[in-house]
Amino acid sequence: MNSFDEFSRPEEYVSPGIKHFRMVLRNLIEKEVMPLRRRFDEDWDEHKLIEPLFDRIMGNKGLGTQKSLFPEEVGGWGLGHSDHLGGFAYAMAEEVGRADTGFAVAFLVTLWPLLTILVEPHVNWRLAREFAPMFCNSDKAVFAAMCMTEPQGGADIENLELLKGKTIRTTARLEGNEWVINGHKLWPTNTGGVADLMAVPCTTKPGSDNPDDYALIFVPADTKGVTQGRPYEKAGMAADKNSDIWFEDVRVPSWYRAHGPGTDAKVFMKFIIPLGNVGSMGMLVGAMLNLYERLYEFVSTRTYNNRPLKENDAIAGLIGKIAGDIDVCRVIGHEASMIIDRRNKPYGKPLDSPEVIGKTRNMKKFIADTAVEDFGLAMDVLGVYGVDRDWDIEKHWRDIKMIQLWMGGKQLCQMEATRYFYNCKTL
Repeated sequence: MNSFDEFSRPEEYVSPGIKHFRMVLRNLIEKEVMPLRRRFDEDWDEHKLIEPLFDRIMGNKGLGTQKSLFPEEVGGWGLGHSDHLGGFAYAMAEEVGRADTGFAVAFLVTLWPLLTILVEPHVNWRLAREFAPMFCNSDKAVFAAMCMTEPQGGADIENLELLKGKTIRTTARLEGNEWVINGHKLWPTNTGGVADLMAVPCTTKPGSDNPDDYALIFVPADTKGVTQGRPYEKAGMAADKNSDIWFEDVRVPSWYRAHGPGTDAKVFMKFIIPLGNVGSMGMLVGAMLNLYERLYEFVSTRTYNNRPLKENDAIAGLIGKIAGDIDVCRVIGHEASMIIDRRNKPYGKPLDSPEVIGKTRNMKKFIADTAVEDFGLAMDVLGVYGVDRDWDIEKHWRDIKMIQLWMGGKQLCQMEATRYFYNCKTL
């Protein structure tokens, strides 16, 4: 059998450090996550099986990835000033997504809000030093949550270029040297009792479309007035807990704001949207690589008319399309990661530019749509075996649909791509 690594990768652009890290991460995933992933669905609430695996990926006695963004001066790996940040993010997403995309998103979302305060040239050294011991000195997995979505507006908050935060209802009021936060967030990854630290998009002036009134404020989960609801039971992604969060007169120090007026909105657009897209692409391609592995085994061992299924013209056409799609999507995913990386001077566009936002949204939508289509085709090839959990296809099939829907879904991806390519002014 060919390896899934036969699919295209721009080897000349992948750093030796990323190649080595991939192999270390892959070995751990193969030995510890792959054998248990079919049991994740029943562990969606308690995470008794899942939590020790997070410790192995994230904690200090494992790989220690939760400290990767922090500067070396405070005990981290220093990825926040690496020229290969996009490449590392994509590699982590693809490798872990191959096993379980729910596990991948819970792990990567811990790094997601930290991007806004730990990546040059926007390092907030006071917060870096204050939060470093929590993440850098723990043998247990420590989780962060990016608390964006609100019940009334869904992903409106992510549509910052057009709406500029005017639909945000979670408020932050400065009283002396404290922010007082009130509001309700819905669906953030790593909630339902998981998150130790939350990044909360707020408005300092409800209804304002002035970027200065957009505030990104960090809130430790054990702060008085923070209430996390019970996790929702979803179609899939059992390793990712999602719930409601209520903030009732929550008080945090004034310096827990990421940066300040104007800059908070800038770092949100610069890091959260493009790297969220890159991470999503990596998870999708990782799942598709595992689809190839499982599909290869099925069509090689099952027969029709006394020949392996793959030797049947109709089946060959379908699986050939799937292989071709994976090849193209993997190239696109790596290309997106290189747009993020500072070493790639030819791109030369700021990460918060309409071009980078539009292109990475477009890329994420293409890969998500292709993955959803190809998993549907694979289910057709497997027939009744497609719903058999022993083949793992149905697990990815359920999970990847959620990746297609998050961060504003297909619609926001289409709108932001259209804004750039067609110079739209009202979308």
